Amino acid sequence: MSDRADRSDDELYASHTLAMGLEKSRFPEATADPRAVSSAIRDELLLDGNSRQNLATFCQTWEEPEVHALMDVCIDKNMVDKDEYPQTAEIEARCVRMLAELWHAPDGPATGCSTTGSSEAAMLGGLAMKRRWEAGRKAEGLSTERPNLVTGPVQVCWHKFARYWDIELREVPMAPGRRLLTAEEVRRHCDENTIGVVPTLGVTFTGEFEPVKAISDALDALERDTGLDIPIHVDGASGGFLAPFCAPDLVWDFSLPRVRSINASGHKFGLAPLGVGWVLWREQSDLPENMIFWVNYLGGDMKDIALNFSRPGGQIVCQYYNFVRLGREGYARVHGACYDTAAYLAGEIAAMGPFEIIYDGDRSRGIPAVSWKLRDGTDPGFTLFDLADRLRARGWQVPAYTLPPACDDQPIQRILVRNGVSRDLCELLVADMQSALAHLEAHPAQVPLGEAEASGFHH
Repeated sequence: MSDRADRSDDELYASHTLAMGLEKSRFPEATADPRAVSSAIRDELLLDGNSRQNLATFCQTWEEPEVHALMDVCIDKNMVDKDEYPQTAEIEARCVRMLAELWHAPDGPATGCSTTGSSEAAMLGGLAMKRRWEAGRKAEGLSTERPNLVTGPVQVCWHKFARYWDIELREVPMAPGRRLLTAEEVRRHCDENTIGVVPTLGVTFTGEFEPVKAISDALDALERDTGLDIPIHVDGASGGFLAPFCAPDLVWDFSLPRVRSINASGHKFGLAPLGVGWVLWREQSDLPENMIFWVNYLGGDMKDIALNFSRPGGQIVCQYYNFVRLGREGYARVHGACYDTAAYLAGEIAAMGPFEIIYDGDRSRGIPAVSWKLRDGTDPGFTLFDLADRLRARGWQVPAYTLPPACDDQPIQRILVRNGVSRDLCELLVADMQSALAHLEAHPAQVPLGEAEASGFHH
């Protein structure tokens, strides 16, 4: 059959391309009709979960039409090529300056850059701490072997950082009654080989903020007692775009002199599309010169900091759009609505009976999220993994998972309330949770699901 017939004479699903199916392993020999291939791939994507019902993800799943239009305009822009796309570079610089002001950096040139996400930003912040520690040790004629990093229970990117750059990760484990990194634990785990301490503003597992100021105060006391000057890098992947608007009295950012760098995800509560992150340093001296590269082969002598060398410019442009379009008032209103919805969910879930709320979405203590466990001493005849599995039948992805060591015998569930997770959607979720509980009560699992058998979320 000719290409012409395949394109114009056949009904789409009777076309030669779709009648044969798409190639799955071998690289195709010939061209195919674009309409047919596009339709077939769209059909395959129907098998993905509905991202709007994915209550596990921190990432934005709804964007304004203007954001989609700006992404189209920028689809061909490599933002690293600042000589060819100088206005995109200027827009990135504006975002860095705005974030420096938002996070109370001292007066002076704003120092930072965009990244592909918060994980890359975290690695750059961590690497700067390592380089500064090495330079200080060498200046004193001391060994630079066995550097360590002190954290609470962290997302996998910090495990990657420690493994990639040969650093001992002193991840303070959870304990009964303690889910966060505390000032006391920080002081106990730090020594002369500690390159820095990383408190998390929005712990992945529960959604709670770790006490940055208390940790800073403890490190100030440690320096007075021992002379050890240990910096803080704040992992603000989620909280960096929440606390300034919804918990403005919380002290966590560059207003604390010991905070030397911050990372945040623009595509989480920054409301930008996937994927963009940001890393900022307190001042220029906190970014070691040996982390800066100057390249001239894109047409001009350009400064490059980030790990990736080819990155789309659209996400940065859309981040700037959100900053200008929403302002402080708009971000506070959008995120405030998310916190209100999280509080509604916490109340409804607590009223269902078998659950104990771990974190209720309090804006002064964490991000717009709800986390819960089964009440101690109860046996409802199902596990949280059973409930998560039942909710997936209605399209909801509400993750069930165990906490990290040494609380890995404790399963919990968690919901992230992002922009686009409306009160109406949550009312439907509550109704489906109630139906799921009624089903599980009427049909108790003969062999309740555990984490290994359950589909869904893994850290």
